[in-house]
Amino acid sequence: MARDLVSAQRFYAGALGWDFRPTHLGGGIVVAFRDGAPVAGIGSLGGTGGAPAVWTPYFAVEDADVTAARIHERGATMAVGPVAFGTGRIALAADPAGAVFGFWQGEVVPDWSVGRGSAPAWLELRTRDAFAAAIFYGEVLDWAGGRPGCCAVSYEHAHVVLRHGRDTVARISGGALEAAPDPEVRPRWHVHFRVPDLEAVVEAAVRLGGRTASPVQTSTVSRWVVLADPDGALFTVVAPQDGSA
Repeated sequence: MARDLVSAQRFYAGALGWDFRPTHLGGGIVVAFRDGAPVAGIGSLGGTGGAPAVWTPYFAVEDADVTAARIHERGATMAVGPVAFGTGRIALAADPAGAVFGFWQGEVVPDWSVGRGSAPAWLELRTRDAFAAAIFYGEVLDWAGGRPGCCAVSYEHAHVVLRHGRDTVARISGGALEAAPDPEVRPRWHVHFRVPDLEAVVEAAVRLGGRTASPVQTSTVSRWVVLADPDGALFTVVAPQDGSA
């Protein structure tokens, strides 16, 4: 959600090479594409006053009312909805630790995915207690439910990892997985976008009014950095070590 839809499109087109198209998802929302594949949706905050510009994950569900009921049953918060929106129904919630997420019942843009191709590399939940979060989202969103096409959950390298087939969709990281949960961790979902050239993206983002919000970090296969757009919305860009995407 951006303060100014036109300005946001200008920033992300220049920094990440996205192009934008209107969709049936509802008025005031455009979908970003990279290399012809849908990457993200951007909407306008409009008259919502001091609401922050922020990237929020929305999970597709079969029945928004059932999902909302599961959230209430587990002591979490429904902030908005479910309400009719465009061709479907949409809602915004916060998990028991306070991390905000949304869900959507309705038609999904064709070829929308996470974890492969030009799509977002993955979603990451940074929270105090990864195992408690994994149980909550698993029960609310029916992860690891055993149905055909369902996601699988595993514990790998101090993270809870969610996969759809071979594609990593999300990771949940705790503040202190082997001891008491870290009270200093502010639970929040983060989105990671793939880019071919980390330095070129950082340079373009800063030139267009954004800023870096972390040092560049490195693993054996990739390099990444947290950026903030001109409205302050945080996102991570990740590039392969060999410079190919």
